[in-house]
Amino acid sequence: MPAANLLTLLDDIATVLDDVAILSKVAAKKTAGVLGDDLALNAEQVSGVKAERELPVVWAVAKGSFLNKLILVPSALLISYFVPWLVTYLLIAGGLYLCFEGIEKLLHKFTADKHAEEQAHLEKLNALADPSVNLAELEKDKIKGAILTDFVLSAEIIVIILGTVQAEPFSTQIAVLSLMSIVFTVGVYGFVALIVKIDDFGLYLLRKSLSGNFDKLQRACGRALLRFAPILMKTLAIVGTAAMFLVGGGIIAHGIPALHHIVEHSIEVVSVYPSIGNLVGSVTGIALNGLVGILAGLLAFVVFVLGKKVLPIKGA
Repeated sequence: MPAANLLTLLDDIATVLDDVAILSKVAAKKTAGVLGDDLALNAEQVSGVKAERELPVVWAVAKGSFLNKLILVPSALLISYFVPWLVTYLLIAGGLYLCFEGIEKLLHKFTADKHAEEQAHLEKLNALADPSVNLAELEKDKIKGAILTDFVLSAEIIVIILGTVQAEPFSTQIAVLSLMSIVFTVGVYGFVALIVKIDDFGLYLLRKSLSGNFDKLQRACGRALLRFAPILMKTLAIVGTAAMFLVGGGIIAHGIPALHHIVEHSIEVVSVYPSIGNLVGSVTGIALNGLVGILAGLLAFVVFVLGKKVLPIKGA
């Protein structure tokens, strides 16, 4: 009898772990866009710090990120337990914010003053070279800004994960949220540390190489890494922005029944074509979610701009 009870317990544990693994994979897919943006933003935040201080700054931000998760995960679980109906509205709000941020990035890219940005970048480099500038204070400001950004992005990620596991037992919700929070934090900041050190490793290879066949290979690898680093940053930014519309639009479309019905019906209509139906259906679903995301982002941006104009008048 005790042996049978032990086997039953082990089977239950294996089932829970299996559920956690499956739900974690689903949550990882749904949060891919936010994670891409998180990577690009954090790597960008660390830029402008002296090379020998990059990893300490990344570690300081990572510790702040863990603290953010310690606040956000219990808060999300409390909401799920006591007011589960609120999760859907939080998901829609998070999706809307993602779309708004995506539109803001696009508009900034096309309307930003390139000369002013180059001037600001030059001033930053001059400040780093100036011995009278307090680099410790500069680091503190960067760390605070990065931790605040992480808090917003972490909140979005946790809300999306919570929406994925909302229908599951509370113990499974705790396991998935805790596991994914740890994995995402370690993964994001480990990858950020790798990104910010790619160009340094490239320079190291160039300086180490002198002559000979192997040294030629080192120089080639060093140059390749130096070229690859900015390309990787730009790619992460582009993929992250595109994924914002896809993930945010998908969340909004799923949370609003009328939109969800339109998307599902459109997928069903195009999926009837033989051999290519599934592919066309998938592409249609992605395109419609992206369109919903762009339109929602534009609407949110217009409301934000109008609100900025109206609120000072009311407060006057």
